[in-house]
Amino acid sequence: MKKFLISKCMNYIKSKTDYNDVKLKEIEYGLVGIYLTISKLIVIALIALLLGIMKETIIFLLLFNIIRSTAFGLHASKSWMCLVSSTIFFIGIPLVSINISINIYLKLILAILSTIYIFKYAPADTHKRPIVNKKRRKVYKIISTIISIIYTILIIIIDNNFISNCLLFSLILESFMISPIIYKICKLPYNNYIKFLETHPEFSN
Repeated sequence: MKKFLISKCMNYIKSKTDYNDVKLKEIEYGLVGIYLTISKLIVIALIALLLGIMKETIIFLLLFNIIRSTAFGLHASKSWMCLVSSTIFFIGIPLVSINISINIYLKLILAILSTIYIFKYAPADTHKRPIVNKKRRKVYKIISTIISIIYTILIIIIDNNFISNCLLFSLILESFMISPIIYKICKLPYNNYIKFLETHPEFSN
């Protein structure tokens, strides 16, 4: 189903535009991402409904995707792996966040460490979507760091254990997703923009 829909969309786009191969690859990557996102959300929503944690799941999804949208990070190489890992994270973390209470000082330490890690390693791109523009990478890093600092402040001042936990776990999960170590464990290339620019010098800035 996925290959059929993506193929139909790409054939239509090719027939209506004169985009080069790089642009077409970007569009195809985006379409695949949309398809996988919708598929994952349907599965996650059904499980959340069955467990009675739809509101909590939506809250965590929103908080995580805010930082994810600028820090980026690892994408599973297989769609089924993406579905399984996403389901574990987006169902498991809300469940944990509902049921545990973490010492505020430990939360602060973990949040600060995550913020430092995000400042150092964000944004982390993928081989299918390298962030080749130097200025854009810098902007993403700054925004990701600011969001992390805001999350850290909210963790301290917000009077809601569940929200506070979700903010913390969003930072920790994103730190995990941008880590060079996890890229290496998953046998995926890191700092993909460097290799892209070596083979496509016309895009260097």
